[in-house]
Amino acid sequence: MYIPWYKQFWPWFFILVPVITLMMGGLMLYLAINTQDSLVVDDYYKEGRTINASLAREQEAKVRNIRTTLTFQEGAVALRFDSGAPTHGEAVKLTLYHTTLAERDISLLLTRDANGVYRGYTQMAVNGKWRITVEPVDLSWKLQKTVFLPSAKPVSVTP
Repeated sequence: MYIPWYKQFWPWFFILVPVITLMMGGLMLYLAINTQDSLVVDDYYKEGRTINASLAREQEAKVRNIRTTLTFQEGAVALRFDSGAPTHGEAVKLTLYHTTLAERDISLLLTRDANGVYRGYTQMAVNGKWRITVEPVDLSWKLQKTVFLPSAKPVSVTP
């Protein structure tokens, strides 16, 4: 008994595999052309020099023995200096870099209250893995730490 080719499984299977491969290749090409790589740096030399300057600022924080404690509660951010607090009470910049999504990065300017605690507020959710950077407005030193938020305990950021 003769069965026509179009009623059998194997010819369709062998036709379908390249068709699906071409469709997926087209989708990948479309995504590669129409999306931005936010994690790719164009100027590696300039970025390397920036990294070296950043390491010097981290070393300066170590020399000054700057230690802080961060608390996050429903958008409110409180930063307390355990040691090495700025002498004149100038504002401190807190930046939260999301590890994979640049559009979720948060930058806050924290100001000191009467108790010596630096405070700020964000409306964005801070769930997940973040790289925290604390630095003064004059960029003379820098602290960095990678943390998972939200955290029940205060986050200690030290050089």
